[in-house]
Order: sequence, then structure tokens, then C-alpha cells
Amino acid sequence: MPTDAHAAPDHGPDQHPAADHDVVIVGGGHNGLTAAAYLARAGRRVLLLERDDHLGGAAVSAQAFDGVDARLSRYSYLVSLLPQRIIDDLGLDIRLVRRRFSSYTPDPRDPSRGLLVDVEADAAAARDAFARVGAADDADAWHAFHAETARVAQALFPTLIEPLPTRDEARDLVGDDRVWTRLVERPLGETIDARLGDDLVRGVVATDGLIGTFTDLDDPALDANRCFLYHVIGGGTGDWDVPVGGMGAVTGELTRAARGAGAELLTEAEVLAVDPSGRVRYRHDGAEHEVTAQAVLANVAPAVLDQLVTAAEAARAAGAEGSTPIAPRDERPSVTDAPVGIPPVVRERLRRLAAPEGAQVKVNLLLTRLPRLRDTEVAPEAAFAGTFHINELQSQLDAAYRVAARGEIPSPLPCEIYCHTLSDRSILGPELAASGAQTLTVFGLHVPHRLLERYRNDELRERLQAAVLASLDSVLAEPIEGVIATDAAGRPCIETKTTLDLEEALRMPGGNIFHGSLSWPWAEPGAPLTTPAERWGVATRHPRVLLCGSGAVRGGAVSGIGGHNAAMALLEGETA
Repeated sequence: MPTDAHAAPDHGPDQHPAADHDVVIVGGGHNGLTAAAYLARAGRRVLLLERDDHLGGAAVSAQAFDGVDARLSRYSYLVSLLPQRIIDDLGLDIRLVRRRFSSYTPDPRDPSRGLLVDVEADAAAARDAFARVGAADDADAWHAFHAETARVAQALFPTLIEPLPTRDEARDLVGDDRVWTRLVERPLGETIDARLGDDLVRGVVATDGLIGTFTDLDDPALDANRCFLYHVIGGGTGDWDVPVGGMGAVTGELTRAARGAGAELLTEAEVLAVDPSGRVRYRHDGAEHEVTAQAVLANVAPAVLDQLVTAAEAARAAGAEGSTPIAPRDERPSVTDAPVGIPPVVRERLRRLAAPEGAQVKVNLLLTRLPRLRDTEVAPEAAFAGTFHINELQSQLDAAYRVAARGEIPSPLPCEIYCHTLSDRSILGPELAASGAQTLTVFGLHVPHRLLERYRNDELRERLQAAVLASLDSVLAEPIEGVIATDAAGRPCIETKTTLDLEEALRMPGGNIFHGSLSWPWAEPGAPLTTPAERWGVATRHPRVLLCGSGAVRGGAVSGIGGHNAAMALLEGETA
């Protein structure tokens, strides 16, 4: 790609003409900002287009409650997969706080007891914690299992910001065929059942395979395995850290880095069409504009990119002025096109690929103080300092999946809770910070987007919020409503986001937080690795259009990996 695109000669209809920009990035989420920063630092002319009035996408902080001086991480909330190399390369001033307590899980069979996993506990104290919930026999197996995942993390995490290894290369890096088989080739539920005996302990492990993923633990499609792998390899340790200042502090630094490097970041610019030749049409200030680029990076879900390309094709077909002829779109097979004898697991996989589906509800709360627990031997400050698991026995997770698959809301609803302010009170104003106020983020599992086929969104939001509060109350010594703060108008400080809310606010199809089904972080046998985009896992069927968001191979979560890898693919392509 020439540095001065305007000086490039006209190469004819099958090659790229002179362009307004070297790169246009569609979407101003954290991955788009990461790509913009890298490319602008390399001297490329970068234009980033964001339809919202602010940057950051899902990684933002917001004052969610009227008149309340608290800036919550509204959508995403913890950081694990952001490589230190990206922080160092871009000179980001980001501080992450490691949580001492990994998790606390009240026992639904007897809520007066619970499993507190303290990463600083000695071996005897750790065994006592398991014995307290009747799972003494699982203590050694738990630690052995996590030692295995830690070794996998150390082997695989560095590869996420390198060209894709092949499956065989990744297996060699792991260096243990037995562990590889357990995590990669056999269903996660089967592996957990073989290693752990207690229902509660099994459930705590299983949840890492179900975050935002609607699947059965024993499904041979292995969706749970892929989700689990990404949740346990971050940073080479699997730890999930609290960003000081909230998630907005992370994207604020990325914005500073990108803008400081010379990238043009344009908000309130809604992209309407992406022509694979490099033309991008968008609306800004009430008017439509068109720019050309030598490459387009899509920091949107692949399904959204398909819509934008289709819009460009429709304009071309209608003879829109200034459009460039492009090749016919590759038609994806629908589920109904599949042969009659196709195995059910493959048919379901095709359905998911055709229609991304999220499976969570997000609830933000501001409390006047932490609630009391039924378990009087664990202080709330310890229980809420890590990941607080509610109603997540493995048997409860399995039952919740079956109920949700029928189109019903599970009861009790499996939930995970995070308390940002126990680790970082900077997101609160001075008066709130000096009080006992705390924020809670609740992530409810197994509430798939398909529930909207039965409920209107307002009704679903109300029902899910009630289900979350009921699930909380089942392990508390007092109703959670009694400690929920109120806003300036006297309304409870509680905010609930359904999958449809995410779809509308963040343009995530089906509310899928990963932009679609997760892929393994390596190239499968037979996968093309000819071009830089293919080698970096960011290719689309259009050579000049690359994925740079969560829909890329190794995308998902707040990591910057998709943006980094798309930038590296473009820069490598210039020297190829």
C-alpha cells in the first residue's frame, strides 16, 4: 500500500485506484481504536467512523443513574485478554487491579455455607474451604485442573498476537496430549465430570464455558470448550482484572493513542455501505458522504459487515452514481439448504453461524452498602471481591439450559456478580466514595435472544430483572431491594440490558457479545494461510476488507487483539 495514496497511478478496473485514505475503519470500539493507533503510528492515513456520539463501543463508562456521581462500566467490565505488548507498544497508561479472591459460591443446597476461593490461601486453608461445602475430595483435583489450564495459558496466550499457528503447532505448544484431548477434543461437561465430583465445584468450573454462550456442556459442537479456553488463558494466567477508572479509562487511553498518532476519529458518522473495492458511504451532519480507501477494517460483527456490503451491491445494481462494479456476493448456505441427512449438531452449528445469538442479561446496580449473606462465616467484602456465583450448581446450569431452550426464563436464574468498587473506588464521586456505596454488575446466564420470540423486550427486561433479584435474594440474609440506592428522582439505581438492548445500542446481532460463534485460536487443517489477512486470522472474502473486531479469529472480550492483528496484516501486506 503506497504511503501517499493520492500519488498512486490508475491501475484499471480490477486494481485499486487512488484513495482518500490508506485505511477506513468502520466502528470505534476498542479494537477499532487499537488498529487506528497502530496504523497511524506507522504513518498511514486513517479515518475511523463511529455511528455513536462517543468512542469505545462496549468498553465504556457511563453515568447510568440520573444525578448519581458514579461512572459504571456499562457493558464490559473486566480485563483478561489485553496483552501487555499492546499496552507497551501504544504507551497506554492503564492500571489493572488483581483480585485476591477468585470466587465465592454460596451453596444452593445450604446457603448458610459457601466456597470461597482465596488465591493467597495456603494448601491447608484451601482444602478447608472445599471441605466446608462437602467437597473435600475435590480440592486436589481442582488445583490440578487449574494448574493444567495455567500451563495451557502460558503456551497459547503469546500466540494471540502472532500469525495463526496451525492446530498441530498449537498442540505441540501445549505439549500434553492428554490435556489437549480434555480441553479441545472432548466436550467440556465430560471433562469436568471426569475430574470433579461435587455439583457445586463442577458448576464453578463450567461457568467459564457458558459466558455469553448458549450451549449444553456436553454438546459435541464444543462451543463451551472454545468459550472456556478464552476465559482461562488471558494474560498467560487466566486472571480477570479490574480496570482502574472503569472500562472507559481503557478506551480513553486507546483514543488518546490513536488521535495522538494522527488518526482521524469521526463520531456520529453512521456507515451505510461498504464496497469491497474500498468505497465507504456514511451519514454525518445530516448528509451522506463517500470516501475511498486502500483497505477497510470492519470493527463490526461479520453479519453487520455482510449487510453493509449488500447495501453497496444494491446501490451498484440500482446504478447509484459513483459506485464501482463489484463481484457478485458469495451466497451463504442457509439451514434449509442443508442435506436432509445432515447430523443435528452440524445443522445447529449452521443455524448459529447464520444468526448470531447472545445468551445473557446484564444488570448494573448501585448499593448503599453490601448486603448481608446467609453465610455468616464469610464477610461480604470477601465474598463480593471476586466472582460471586449464584445458583450455578452444574445441575442447575444444565436445567437452566433446558428451560431456556424451550423458550422460557430459567428459575432460579444462574448469575455471576462483580463488585468493581471493592477494588477501585475512583469510579465514584468523592461523596459516594467516602460512603459505603458499592456497585454491582450482574451477568445472568442462559437467557438466549430467542426469548424475544415469546416476550416483548420491555416485558422481557422486567421479567429478567425480577429473576436476577430473586436469584440474589436466595443467598442473602436480607432483600437486595433494601440496599439499592436511589437516583435524583427517587428511582432505584438498577439498569437492565437484554440481548435486544445490546443489539440496538451496540449493533451486536442477537446481542452476541462475541459478534458470533467463537473460533479456536489457531488455523484448522486445510484453512488457507496464503495472504497476510489469512495468516493473521482477519480475512474476509473481500481482499481489501479485513475484520478487526471480535468477529476475527481470536476475537472476543476487551483485548485489542483483533485490532492489533488487522493492523499487522495490513502492514505485512505492504512488504509482501
